[in-house]
Amino acid sequence: KLSKTLRRGCVLCLGLPPRISSQPARSCSSADRAALPLRRLHPAAQPRGLSSRAGGTMNVFDRNMKKRQKSWASALQDNHKYDYLRDEVGIRVADRVYDIARTFPLALDVGCGKSHIAEHLSKEVVERFFLTDISEGLLRQTKPCEMPTHCVLADEEFLPFQENTFDLVVSSLSMHWINDLPGALRQINGVLKPDGVFIGAMVGGETLYELRCSLQLAELEREGGFSPHISPYTAVTDLGNLLSQAGFNMLTVDVDEIQVNYPGMLEVMSDLQGMGESNCAWNRRSLLHRDTMLAAAAIYKEMYGNEDGSVPATFEILYMIGWKPHESQAKPAKRGSATVSFGDLSKINQSVSSTKTDKP
Repeated sequence: KLSKTLRRGCVLCLGLPPRISSQPARSCSSADRAALPLRRLHPAAQPRGLSSRAGGTMNVFDRNMKKRQKSWASALQDNHKYDYLRDEVGIRVADRVYDIARTFPLALDVGCGKSHIAEHLSKEVVERFFLTDISEGLLRQTKPCEMPTHCVLADEEFLPFQENTFDLVVSSLSMHWINDLPGALRQINGVLKPDGVFIGAMVGGETLYELRCSLQLAELEREGGFSPHISPYTAVTDLGNLLSQAGFNMLTVDVDEIQVNYPGMLEVMSDLQGMGESNCAWNRRSLLHRDTMLAAAAIYKEMYGNEDGSVPATFEILYMIGWKPHESQAKPAKRGSATVSFGDLSKINQSVSSTKTDKP
């Protein structure tokens, strides 16, 4: 039943009755999704697990602004042409799901967007998918996929699901806007069943370094100082510690770089806006002077431009895999239980060499 899956909290369900029907569920097309009614579940009490910023949690991003940015981007008539980065990363996350030789009965996508991961998975791998995002407009445009899907409008900083619910949790290019990333990872660990796996991708600290440097140099030249225009991102060196502190084990963290070429800097910024990826930090500067923009575009092309006149934009993608502990998982041997010393390795090599020498 849906009431056993959803935790008490304020959330919008797209096209879902209070209880799941006994009829077989089906996947909905984008046109069907747009016509579905909305139902609001009103909270009877304060939701559990909601990050409290009074306790010292960093409040870097304006989540309401990010919601408005995503809603604006989803309302664009040609919004599909800005999906190229999310589609590419979604494919790579799906490949990591296929690397795990098992079937997941129930999966969750945190910050799904238009379901850029689910569309690349088969029903033999995931039997049923819950899709969550902060933007209602994006959820109404989710792409069709093989398995039954259920859309839930929810903030990534509060997952309205019961503990030990999902066999798999995935996330692609949404967690870099979360204020309380350690708390969000703990919530993901909580909603996973024991021996469940979390597979995620988020942008890293070296993302858009060309744009950041160009804007800073232009502002220093034209205005005598600079302000942050690119949001702060998580460093790859911190990601393993965050996952470990959240309760995951058997961790895997790797880095990938995706470089996209654009006609110029203004096209880079236009595409970021179309993706809903504009800066939403509280200390952002809302106005950038025209002459500073032109100077930054010239610096960008001079410092990083390609021979054909285009300019590159680099996206550093951090991939992470973590498992919720279970007694069936492999565990390291107890300290002092080894029967061979590292100092004996040289003796093994010597014995192998002497054996080869003794052969006729």
